[in-house]
Amino acid sequence: RNVTGVQTCALPILAITPFLFIFLLENVKAHCPLCVVGAAVAAGGAKWLGVDTLVVGLFIGAFALSMGWWFSRLVKKEYIKGQKVWIILIIFLLTIIPMLPMLGDKTHAINVFITGGYGSLLNRTYLVDTFLIGSIVGGGIISSTPWMSSKITKKRGKTIPFQGIILTFGLLITIGILLQFLF
Repeated sequence: RNVTGVQTCALPILAITPFLFIFLLENVKAHCPLCVVGAAVAAGGAKWLGVDTLVVGLFIGAFALSMGWWFSRLVKKEYIKGQKVWIILIIFLLTIIPMLPMLGDKTHAINVFITGGYGSLLNRTYLVDTFLIGSIVGGGIISSTPWMSSKITKKRGKTIPFQGIILTFGLLITIGILLQFLF
């Protein structure tokens, strides 16, 4: 099908092409609002292509937490107790919160019927933002892959080349595909 002169099968290739240049970069030494805007544009493009908000949140959350981990390592001296955790959390929130008005348009109802009358804390319906939930899950995946990688290395006795990257992207893509088609 022809969409304004571009074949629709070419649209995914056109969407991915700008990200191929990431592999040509040797070292990145900046963090700025432009990163957040770039991630938001990529997320908006993914939504336009039909990717579910939960899956977009998964990848943006992974990006945000990775950026937080990376940025926390740049500050060598500890000025406050737990500084690394605070930097990671602040970077994560400063990446996710600005995107909520654009991408946080889908909610999911969670019914909790444990005890008490309806409306009590343990007996009500909660609405959760799927983008926010996806972001938290993506951050959880990024946080758990170094541990998983070390377990694999311990079991095998050696590391596979690019093991951490393969494990991270493999988990994100697998969970993203499952979430896209199951929810």
